[in-house]
Amino acid sequence: MDRHDGFREFVLARQQALMRTAYLLVGDAHLAEDLLQSVLVKIAGKWPGLARDGNPEAYTRRALVNQYISWRRRPRPEAPSADPPEHGVSHDEETLDRIMLRQALAKLTRKQRAVIVLRFWEDLTEAQTAEALGCSVGNVKSQTHHALARLRALAPELAGPDSLSDLQEVAR
Repeated sequence: MDRHDGFREFVLARQQALMRTAYLLVGDAHLAEDLLQSVLVKIAGKWPGLARDGNPEAYTRRALVNQYISWRRRPRPEAPSADPPEHGVSHDEETLDRIMLRQALAKLTRKQRAVIVLRFWEDLTEAQTAEALGCSVGNVKSQTHHALARLRALAPELAGPDSLSDLQEVAR
């Protein structure tokens, strides 16, 4: 029996979801690939224990968040402009909302952004988010409250009655 039995299948089955989480955390496709790859390399070395314990996805998600938060010295990617270029870009409302939201997310602290991604895009409960971040449920509630307030301040045009309460739709 190979010590990596099941690892390849896990990666193939969960790669898109993990890549989406990485992308939402870092806001750049290439950095997201780097983040996910560095985490998967670490996970591969611990695979036998993770497979035996039965929840490798939760561990991998937490590792993504921890690695993202620890990348403090890495330069932040350029945020997309709210003023689209004159040619070649859709100017519809949904696209502009998505650009503004991504710019606002880029201005959150890393922990606030991680909480928003896990709670609203990954649809984790407060308890699951606390477990993924290694903090208390109260900390998740506080970080969520502060992050949403900051998003409303940074992008007031998105703070309509349903806008920030349904972040999943804008993100797509």
